[in-house]
Amino acid sequence: MPRDPLITLLTDYGTQDIYAGVLHGVILGIAPQARIVDLTHAVPPQAVGQAGLLLAAAAPYFPAGTVHVAVVDPGVGSNRRILCASASGALFLAPDNGLLEEVLAADPAARVWSVEDQRLFLPKVSATFHGRDIFAPVAARLATGLDPAKVGPPVKDPVRSPVPAPRLERGVVRGQVAHVDRFGNVVTTIKPGALPSGIAWVRTRGTTITGPPCLTYSDRPSGALLALAGSSGRLEVSVNTGDAAAKLGSRVGDTVEVGLLERSDG
Repeated sequence: MPRDPLITLLTDYGTQDIYAGVLHGVILGIAPQARIVDLTHAVPPQAVGQAGLLLAAAAPYFPAGTVHVAVVDPGVGSNRRILCASASGALFLAPDNGLLEEVLAADPAARVWSVEDQRLFLPKVSATFHGRDIFAPVAARLATGLDPAKVGPPVKDPVRSPVPAPRLERGVVRGQVAHVDRFGNVVTTIKPGALPSGIAWVRTRGTTITGPPCLTYSDRPSGALLALAGSSGRLEVSVNTGDAAAKLGSRVGDTVEVGLLERSDG
């Protein structure tokens, strides 16, 4: 049995109801020695794409062997699968709705199973609260040494993410707003480190920010718009000491365009 098993929770449950706390209760009832980290319970309701981004950004900073539970599950109670994945030295539990796509893409050797062994669930399973009745008890058992291959059959065709990948066409990369954090930073699906050349400009909501991305927020005057690579490696549109989302009226799903510098190969 792993010593001091670690489980993270990421949901859209909020904290005004009992749902997130009940997950703790179920886990501790099975694995009282578990340490539980609440990554966030403030994912917007049903926002699968945002959940996937946040999970992929957080997971690399946890110790090997961590069990990550992500429950943003519009299809709860339907015939959608629940996935258990072994990737990048960790285990992941999530609905099969595309939430795990980025996690799986980061590890070509990742393995995935469908969680189907009902002996691992609570005795009574509600059609509307699989977080409590399936995810939490399975996570507790994985954290205390259950072989993930025992949860059910292997899966070769996990559902793709609902968020389209950025695309490059004629020197312009088109992506989307993937998340807006509590500071109003507009986090996009575009990763500057993966682009074939530098950035000449960034455009969203009819506003263009010219020049290469900044290194820090303070590279622009207070109140000024800027673009930079955020801590997750994604392009962000921000305002120094301000709220870029409020200033621009940005929403998740908005188009973001990036103009690339012309390459000179000598």
